[in-house]
Amino acid sequence: MFPQLFNWRTALALAAITIVTVTIFYSNFLSKKIAADEKMKIEQWLQAVNDINDSTVTSITLASKILTENSQDIPMITVTEHDSILDHYNLDTFRVNSDKNYLRQKLAEFKKKYDPIVWKNPLNPSQNNFLYYGESSLLKQIRYFPIIQLLVAALFIIVTLVAISTRNKSTQNQVWAGMAKETAHQLGTPLSSLQGWVEMLKETEGNEKIAVEMSKDVERLKLVSDRFGKIGSTPQLEENNILLQVNNMVAYIKRRSPEKVNFTVNSFGEQEIAAMINAPLFDWVMENLLKNALDAMDGHGRILVTLKNEATQIVIDVTDSGKGISKKNIANVFKPGFTTKKRGWGLGLSLSKRIIEQYHRGELFVKQSEPGKGTTFRILLKK
Repeated sequence: MFPQLFNWRTALALAAITIVTVTIFYSNFLSKKIAADEKMKIEQWLQAVNDINDSTVTSITLASKILTENSQDIPMITVTEHDSILDHYNLDTFRVNSDKNYLRQKLAEFKKKYDPIVWKNPLNPSQNNFLYYGESSLLKQIRYFPIIQLLVAALFIIVTLVAISTRNKSTQNQVWAGMAKETAHQLGTPLSSLQGWVEMLKETEGNEKIAVEMSKDVERLKLVSDRFGKIGSTPQLEENNILLQVNNMVAYIKRRSPEKVNFTVNSFGEQEIAAMINAPLFDWVMENLLKNALDAMDGHGRILVTLKNEATQIVIDVTDSGKGISKKNIANVFKPGFTTKKRGWGLGLSLSKRIIEQYHRGELFVKQSEPGKGTTFRILLKK
C-alpha cells in the first residue's frame, strides 16, 4: 500500500515543503542576525553623535565615519521623555512634509517592532531621550523572501500538475481517437461481407423475412461503425430538429424495453426545437442515457425526457425512477471504465460526455440523484 501512496505527486509536494521549510528557518536565522547587527549599528551611531557633541572629545574622525556609514538605511525617530519628536532619519521626506500624521504613525509602528534605545544627550545629561527604529529594506527583503519562495514553489507545482494533466488528457484523447478509428476500420470489412450475404438472402425465395431482419441489424452495425468513425475525427454539426431526434431514439429504446417501463417525452408544447448537432453522435448520447436509465430499473418504472427551449440554450433532462446513484459514485460516473453493472466496459457515459462537451460545446452532468428514488442527467446545448 505504501508504494501506491508515495507517488510522484507526493514526492513533489514533499520536496517543495522541505525547500520552503529550510528556507523559512534559514531566513529567520538571517533576519535575527541582521536585526542584532542593525541594533549594534544604531548604538554605535548614537555614541558617535554623543562624541561629536561632546567638547571633551578631541578626535571626531571615527565618529564622523560612523555617522556617514552606519544606519544609512535604518529608519529612526528620536523623542523626548514626554514623547515629543526631536528628529527623524531615513524616512520618506515627501511623506514627512505632506502628511502631518506620518511621523506619529511611523513612531507607533516602530514602538510595536522593537524596544527603544535610551539616549543621553551630552548637552543635557539629566534628560533621557529615546530612539525608536524600524527595519531596513534588506531586513524586510529577508523576511519576505520565504513567502515569495513559497508562492514560487506553489506556482511551480500548479504549473507542473496542469502540464502533466494536460499531457495525460491529450494522450487519453489520442487513445480514444485511435481506438475509435481502429474499431470503425475493423467493422468495415465484415459489414461489407454481411451486406452481400443479405442481398443474396433477399434473392432466395422463402428467406425474405430473415433478410429484412438481418438488414436491420446490418444497418445498426453500420450506424455503430459510423459513430466510431466520427469519434476519431472532427464531426460536422448541422441544424436538426432535436425533438424529432429524441422522439426517434425514445421509440427505438421503447421497442426493446419491458412493457412495465413507461416512457414520456415532454417538450412543453414545442413542436420543433432546432439545434446544431451531429445527428448520429447525438443519437448515441441519448441511447446511452436511456439505456443507463433502463438498467437502473428492475424491469418497471418511469423514464421522463424533458426538453426546454430557453433563450440562450436547450435543456434536456433524462429522469428515471430507478435505484439512483450514491454520492461517492456521482463524481466517478463519467470516468472511463467505471461501472456498477456486472457486464459492460463503463465507456457509455464517458463517451457521451466527450461527445457533448468536446464536439457540441455543451455540458452533460448529473443534475440530481437520490438512492432508491432515481437520477436525472442533464444536457445543455448552446443555441
